[in-house]
Amino acid sequence: MNTAPLQGIKVIDFTSVQSGPSCTQMLAWLGADVIKIERPGSGDATRKELQFDPDCPSYYFLQLNSDKKSLTLDAATPDGKEILTRLIKTADIFVENLHPGAMEKLGFGWEEVHKLNPKCIYGTIKGFPVSSKYADLKAYEPIAQVTAAAASTTGWWKGDNAVPTQSGAALGDSNTGMHLLIGLLAALQQRTHTGEGCFVYQSMHNACLNLCRIKTRDQLTLDKLGYLTQFMQYPNEKFPDYVPRSGNTEGSGVLGWTYKAKGWETDPNAYVYIIFQRGKKDFEKAVAAFGFEDWLTNPDFNTADARDRHKDALIERVQKWVLDNNYDKFQVTEVLSKAGVPVAPVLNTREIMDDESLYDGNTLVKINQPGKVGEFVTVGCPFTMSNFQPTYGPCPTLGGNTDEVLKDYGFSEAEIEKFAKNGTTAPLPDGQM
Repeated sequence: MNTAPLQGIKVIDFTSVQSGPSCTQMLAWLGADVIKIERPGSGDATRKELQFDPDCPSYYFLQLNSDKKSLTLDAATPDGKEILTRLIKTADIFVENLHPGAMEKLGFGWEEVHKLNPKCIYGTIKGFPVSSKYADLKAYEPIAQVTAAAASTTGWWKGDNAVPTQSGAALGDSNTGMHLLIGLLAALQQRTHTGEGCFVYQSMHNACLNLCRIKTRDQLTLDKLGYLTQFMQYPNEKFPDYVPRSGNTEGSGVLGWTYKAKGWETDPNAYVYIIFQRGKKDFEKAVAAFGFEDWLTNPDFNTADARDRHKDALIERVQKWVLDNNYDKFQVTEVLSKAGVPVAPVLNTREIMDDESLYDGNTLVKINQPGKVGEFVTVGCPFTMSNFQPTYGPCPTLGGNTDEVLKDYGFSEAEIEKFAKNGTTAPLPDGQM
């Protein structure tokens, strides 16, 4: 039995690069029929971005476009508009991430698409909310982060390196795609009640801000108290009137820090993260694991508030314990986790991809791409379902499904040949218009 949640759902993917394709790839993995519209001759920009071989699509493209069909189409031509119109008339979802006003200029904005197919859900990704004073900025990953307070609270809090720091993780791109996915799935459910599709607008800024909502909590607390006890600035340094950078402190009020482990002199990721919980019993477990029983009666450490005030001394002693025992990050994790202490090694990408336990069909998956690429690894569907497991197929070649899609939508062989010759679905020879 086919249990794919989105089986029978038709998606027109008019997106490129990362934010949009990450969303539509998830739709494909959940069983939707996704037709990716690409520019004739060049395709998605990521096909040739960061290539490992000039004859192969980049891993950037491969990791975001699995299980889609590729239709090359110049939607600005009269024939291209005719083709796209026909696709939209039977589509359940239309997704685009062009710059503001581009789809309207092309003739396929929300209002036009809604007239063509009232049941079609229209998903769009833009840089900022319509109401934002930054709505006209050209949005990139770091642009979204710096305007959503991510960069202002990330990084070291003092010294020469105390500069706003964007996360290397794709908070603005793939994260935005996942947020749009939530909206599209909600719209599909809504359509069962209303009978109509709706317009789903997702900004990169809002997706980043949603992940940073805990910082609005910190700002509210700072406004009330003038300080934040979980930050290293407390209690000895003056706080500004805005949430400062937090370094490696844990954000929820417990005392967390990143500690050097064996090999840290040469390995930049030979570190381990350890958390001291606020509860009395949890603290007792921790001190037993470390052999710090004297802390149970020491007023500098025997309460959570006291530990906040003396976090420098706490961190110094824990750091000495790790290094004196000559523990690597995995040994620290083993010892402390057995005692019920929240702890984990700092893992780099190589270590994650070498972890065979993660190849469970969802966390990390291997996709066999025909040709020179062969097998490659990507991150699978981030959630599991008890009665459904995605199948992870290859990415399409540029325009590899053009004729198939056009035939499926009722275009004749003669029409398909014409589209290829006049540049609608295939690039014209150099010098021809």
